[in-house]
Amino acid sequence: MANMSETEEANPVIEQLEEKDKTSAVAVAGHPLHAMSVHFPIALVFGTLAVDVFYWFSADPFWLRVGLWTSGTAFLAGVAAGLVGTAELLLVPGIRARAASWAHAIAAITLISVAGANWGLRLIDPNVVLPHGMLLSVLAAVLTGVAGWHGGKLIFDHGIGLMVSPKD
Repeated sequence: MANMSETEEANPVIEQLEEKDKTSAVAVAGHPLHAMSVHFPIALVFGTLAVDVFYWFSADPFWLRVGLWTSGTAFLAGVAAGLVGTAELLLVPGIRARAASWAHAIAAITLISVAGANWGLRLIDPNVVLPHGMLLSVLAAVLTGVAGWHGGKLIFDHGIGLMVSPKD
């Protein structure tokens, strides 16, 4: 019995997609900046959620100040990572052509918006962290998972942004 891949015809859409360049356009020494920069906002989004939980249990105003800083830094770092990611999306045809790229971009932009709202809420009135800030922190954590899943799919399934050199 023939192997399933031997009997199937090649998909011309996939072949055409694979011909497009998908290496990073914004990189330093072959390391894509977007992949390097997303770790900071991810960690800070989850850090903000943790700080909100600490405040919920302790009612110590110290955690309000920490939450203001972590949420603001998460937003600003997210904007920076988003700018680099947007440049990659617009500059690299092999990234632009994939549906997962657009799903990742939409989830990430939504995440950055929620992080900005979370920071803005804390700037205006830090005392409304419970429940509104906590809800925004939970929503940001969920959106981080969605955006991260699509970003991982782009890297691990599609090889986006990888600059692989041949072995000598």
